[in-house]
Amino acid sequence: MNHMEISRPIEIRNAPIKDRFWSRYQELVRNTVLPYQWEVLNDRMPDAAPSHAVQNFRIAAGLEEGSFYGEVFQDSDLAKWLEAASYCLEGKANPELENIMDNVIDIIVKAQQDDGYLDTYFTAGRRDKEWTNLYECHEMYCAGHMMEAAAAYYKATGKRKLLDAMCRCASHIAGQFGEDEGKKRGYPGHQEIELALVKLYEATGTEEYLKLASFFLEERGKEPNYFLEEWETTRRKRTFKTDMPTEAPNLFYNQSHKAVYGQDSAVGHAVRAMYMYTAMSDVARIEGNEEMYRACRRLWEDVTNRQMYITGAVGSTPTGEAFTFAYDLPNETAYAETCASIGLIFFAHRMQRMDMDGVYGDVMERALYNVVLGAMSGDGKQFLYVNPLEIWPEASEKNPQRSHVKPVRQKWFGCACCPPNIARLLASLGQYIYSWAGKYGCVGKPFADNREDMLYIHLYIAGEGTIETERGKYKVEQEGNYPWEEEIRLTIHEVPGEKAGIALRIPGWCRSAAVERNGQPAFYRMEKGYAYLEKGVKAGDEIRLTLSMPVELIQANPKVRADAGKAAIQRGPVIYCLEQEDNGENLSALRLDAGGRMEVVYNKLAFSAALFEQIPVVVAKGFRTAEDGWEGSLYRPYVPQEKEVEIKAIPYFLWGNRKPGEMLVWVRV
Repeated sequence: MNHMEISRPIEIRNAPIKDRFWSRYQELVRNTVLPYQWEVLNDRMPDAAPSHAVQNFRIAAGLEEGSFYGEVFQDSDLAKWLEAASYCLEGKANPELENIMDNVIDIIVKAQQDDGYLDTYFTAGRRDKEWTNLYECHEMYCAGHMMEAAAAYYKATGKRKLLDAMCRCASHIAGQFGEDEGKKRGYPGHQEIELALVKLYEATGTEEYLKLASFFLEERGKEPNYFLEEWETTRRKRTFKTDMPTEAPNLFYNQSHKAVYGQDSAVGHAVRAMYMYTAMSDVARIEGNEEMYRACRRLWEDVTNRQMYITGAVGSTPTGEAFTFAYDLPNETAYAETCASIGLIFFAHRMQRMDMDGVYGDVMERALYNVVLGAMSGDGKQFLYVNPLEIWPEASEKNPQRSHVKPVRQKWFGCACCPPNIARLLASLGQYIYSWAGKYGCVGKPFADNREDMLYIHLYIAGEGTIETERGKYKVEQEGNYPWEEEIRLTIHEVPGEKAGIALRIPGWCRSAAVERNGQPAFYRMEKGYAYLEKGVKAGDEIRLTLSMPVELIQANPKVRADAGKAAIQRGPVIYCLEQEDNGENLSALRLDAGGRMEVVYNKLAFSAALFEQIPVVVAKGFRTAEDGWEGSLYRPYVPQEKEVEIKAIPYFLWGNRKPGEMLVWVRV
């Protein structure tokens, strides 16, 4: 292993998911989401915003006449779809899907220029503008997403056509940018290629790609600032979208305001930030760069302890889709872009490879069970770009400052980064469940109990895991009905020798956990959120983990002014919300009884798709402020008039799957 790597994740093909909860979502991606999105990408879906992504490649390849349509980053939608489809292939063969992918890969390769350049926006009549506006034009962003797709497709199928094409593209970019004389010392306006180059390096072993990823990170924000220099030398009346803006670049917006080593608080566009932090973690791990790791840890602390919503959403303002400042977490105007939470999961996953701390699994789980699932409808055909914590449909319609908050999911978007991002994350879920560390994985330190191998369980998702180690392999079977039920059962079928160990993440939300081995209480030591079983683990062991999962009221730090005097309902990793369908209109008139009963009732609800026949609903005692006696009055002397009511809350990720209406996460107490 490399100097900073303490554990390696499992391959997707080696972690088949057989879970009552998650298998439905993976089947939904394979059978519904990917076919649906393919139709959208080909502009065959009525009433959905046009995509033109496939058509743009056909035009660039000379197969059809026409003009480019869409955003400058339109190519990335197809790239992410290809990546998601590749993960599905890695998990389960699908000749029909593979044939569709091979055909579109042929078109992509035909659209590539002789020098390796690939970007349909510029190929279709703008070649003289290539690399002239890194600040805005997303050339490297699109290339990065296609590199990720290429690496994923190669891993799934062994086919090199797209991989070789993106290696040529990467070499072309390396010929344009770098420290050598005659090259530009620039870097992308939208970070993405940095983490993609790492994947390309891991797929091919070509050091050039890792060096380029490191260069883009190291150069970012250095003085003199590249974006300011680019702007000063090309500033003029803006004629084309590809020209630099007439206003000076906002360096905070894309995290180029200072060198990455000096950044300690999350600022600017949230997705850009998450992709950059992910790449920083990758480079720190592979190069053994401890200074970069420390910068990552500072940024992690700021994001998750001061700027993250209880759902795992990040990015609080629609202005720039951005972070603002510590504890500024408005609910009704939250931007909370889906892609930002997916990027946060990437960041957590990479940090986990260098620092075995349960906080990373906690955040992955929080974002997965709340934002990622909530951003897609139960039928897999409608999506959220913005994930608010409060919905008032009339305000979304009539208040311009809340127009970005949609009370219903959309079929597609003009800027459609989120739907394929959801698909690729859910299709690749297996790689987040387990990882393995060898004896000296922990940066040269042996395990406390002299173990030679350690299997880590990060997420509780039923299925199988086969983990190859230097001394053999682990084979483990996981069962349970998480996140609804408290018990997880692990059967160990194989271990790599007598000194094999196992560590179970005890979630941060869990106040009480019990571990049994072969029917007897198991002794373990807790370290940074993981329960390390004493005496290790051997083939044939059956481990039972029980995570106490009561319904709790959660309060926010008093500095979060939007949540003062309010509480959110949580059970296990799942955040709950109130919907108008169950509680009537004007949810702001409701108050929870903090000392009253809260119980779980399994109800069959009429959702738009039969993803769940029964879900646990929380029923709680509450009060509703009386709304009578206000005829003709906007204000009156305070009169404490309330009536007792039963409040019903459903999992946040299921909101909006019934009738459109109000929704509320933070409730007065």
